[in-house]
Amino acid sequence: MSRRLIYIAFGAVAGVLVVRKAASAAQRFTPVGVQQSLAGAFGGLSGSIREFTAELREIMAVREDELRVTLGLDGSHDVVDSPGHTGGLEPDVR
Repeated sequence: MSRRLIYIAFGAVAGVLVVRKAASAAQRFTPVGVQQSLAGAFGGLSGSIREFTAELREIMAVREDELRVTLGLDGSHDVVDSPGHTGGLEPDVR
């Protein structure tokens, strides 16, 4: 008799676990479940894109500063601001 109770208890536990697992899997394929999984996936993607664009903007700002210094647009080169300076371009004389 005790052996039968053990098998009945084991079967009941296994049945409950299988039903819960099946209900969980079925819930993932409902419209709400699909929406939740997509929201989680796109939430991570949008965060990654946000971080990437922030890092890209920082790199662009550094490069822009380098270009401003190299081209003399930062105000440190007085030659560029002097009258008559053509920036290395000679007037077209014909």
